[in-house]
Amino acid sequence: MTPQRRSTKAAPRRSHPVPDLRSRSVLAGEAAAAAAEVESSLATPPDPVAAAFFDVDNTVMQGASIFHLARGLYRREFFTTRDILGAAWKQAYFRFVGVEDPEHVAEARASALAFIEGHTVRELQELGEEIFDEAMAHRIWPGTRALAQQHLDRGQRVWLVTAAPVEIATIIARRLGLTGALGTVSEHVDGVYTGRLVGEMLHGAAKAEAVLSLAEREGLDLARCSAYSDSYNDLPMLTLVGDPCAINPDGRLRDHARAHGWRVRDYRTGRKAARVGLLSAGLTGATAGGVAAALAIRRKVR
Repeated sequence: MTPQRRSTKAAPRRSHPVPDLRSRSVLAGEAAAAAAEVESSLATPPDPVAAAFFDVDNTVMQGASIFHLARGLYRREFFTTRDILGAAWKQAYFRFVGVEDPEHVAEARASALAFIEGHTVRELQELGEEIFDEAMAHRIWPGTRALAQQHLDRGQRVWLVTAAPVEIATIIARRLGLTGALGTVSEHVDGVYTGRLVGEMLHGAAKAEAVLSLAEREGLDLARCSAYSDSYNDLPMLTLVGDPCAINPDGRLRDHARAHGWRVRDYRTGRKAARVGLLSAGLTGATAGGVAAALAIRRKVR
């Protein structure tokens, strides 16, 4: 079945003041909703106003999808060590030095996926299919996949919402038989990536903006919708819906979920839960693209 594709081509970049965090989140959310693809057979489901939204990393899949993507791309010489070390350095400088200059902050965020500059959308999509098969397919949590299937069986649409590039998010959604995906949108012109993001990475408040934009476009009743995540950072998205659920939650989200009577599902063993929790805490506050790609290089060197 061929998805109905919408263009994600961005307008030429114009010189303008650096937008504030709220503006970047709104722009990222609107771009993610506009770039979302829908399987044609699911365009008018039996329950058209209800949907479910799933975070990906540690919710649908064990580990970080962008880590697996970056490692797979590096092994295929999609980018060089120099490319990704430059991006990782900007992320580290922004995080640890605490620079307040808005232009530097914007540059650091935008560099998260800068290593794809000059490559084509088609190239990333084709390699993403291979990388899913070799590094992601066996890491899907069966319990979370079953929850998603329950929504589909009720005639509801199911969307992934992730900071990973929308291209890989769409591949994951298609392989799992879901409706579509909302992900980070990288600017591209004539099918070639410019190395800049549209807004920012789809993280935190930007995820909520993406869900709001999609709900408006698709006529969803958010009070009848569900959302699933492992991270307290996704609280803006979780609190939008009438049925939030914590999956493999970090400590803060687990406490919040219990305090508010939300459903909690944990598919990890005790040791795995501790390991994943430490990894999630280490990534909090950093831009996932630069960090994950730096990890890919470190493992390659080893």
